[in-house]
Amino acid sequence: MTGLDHTIGVVAAGAAVLGATGGVLGSFAVLRRQSLMGDVLAHAALPGLCLGYLVAGRALPALMTGALVAGALAALSVLAIGRFTRLKSDAALGIVLSVWFAGGVVLLSHVQATGGAGAAGLSAFLFGQAAAMLLADVQVMALVGLLAVGAVAAGWPWIKLVCFDRDYARALGVPVAAVEAMLTLLMAMAIVVGLQMVGVVLMTAMLIAPAVAARAWVVRLWPMTVLAAVFGVLAGVGGAVISAGARGLATGPVVVLIATAIAAVSLALAPGRGAVWRVLRDRRLAAQLEGTRVLSTLAALGRAHGDPHYRAEAGMIDAAHGTATARTLDRLQAEGLVSEVSHPPETTRHWVLTRKGQAEAGAHDAPAPNDGGRA
Repeated sequence: MTGLDHTIGVVAAGAAVLGATGGVLGSFAVLRRQSLMGDVLAHAALPGLCLGYLVAGRALPALMTGALVAGALAALSVLAIGRFTRLKSDAALGIVLSVWFAGGVVLLSHVQATGGAGAAGLSAFLFGQAAAMLLADVQVMALVGLLAVGAVAAGWPWIKLVCFDRDYARALGVPVAAVEAMLTLLMAMAIVVGLQMVGVVLMTAMLIAPAVAARAWVVRLWPMTVLAAVFGVLAGVGGAVISAGARGLATGPVVVLIATAIAAVSLALAPGRGAVWRVLRDRRLAAQLEGTRVLSTLAALGRAHGDPHYRAEAGMIDAAHGTATARTLDRLQAEGLVSEVSHPPETTRHWVLTRKGQAEAGAHDAPAPNDGGRA
């Protein structure tokens, strides 16, 4: 194996770990409507990275520990602002994100001005530097990811309850606050895993995009987490391969773009929930409603003229509906509900209900059964 092949393999493995971890943990952030919290934790990691470097140098475990501690403190800051002030959660999130990221930029400038050669590489954590990833880094990422996913598996029943119904979980005696704190910590761990791959600025997308894509396809929690992990792995490996094959493309942004594309396609085409399916369903329902109205109009004209086989002129039907009905009548004819007939000496199109159409119109026009005066 050449050096280039080895580098691509390491980057692809790291991207796969990031995608799987981010997909699983991002699912809970989406369900709990905590997407912006992920952005806060990602930006708050920057000062932690700088402090980790000041304490222990460029070693990845030290940097990840610093980022994790900083993220946890940022989450506690959001909770404290919400508890001891009248600010709403979105304001608290915005304040903490801005302040912590600004502090991180100041620390980064200080470290780069006073540190050694290794300090220059800290700026790569803003947008990621996958090419600098080593096999040992991937092993650390995999260990953190396994710990996070293992914690999810261990607390699955409680996590599921808290995600869908906090009040019911609290009534059952589930420690809701502890579970939410654990989920926030796990989300911080997922962010720490991805910092070297996609960076502080783009990391939130790797949490949210795979989960949003999976949510469009499934309705149950465990298939959602599995599918989100699969989408995350596809985005990670795909981004690593594409960036390796095209000179000058950064891996992190390509990974994020692929994950976002998967989410966009899912939101558009997922059966039952996708935007395209909803448009088609609405059009189908509108066509069915218009067909029912046309059948009712033909039946009403027949009753008004005392002839169930009354030949209604197309213009008369259009006038009753205030719009053209030719397409609807053609569709009803294809379904065997109406039939086009001639009406000499007139040459315009005339329509009459078939027996099937009369039965269909009668079913829609049938009066409601007498309920004996009950409400």
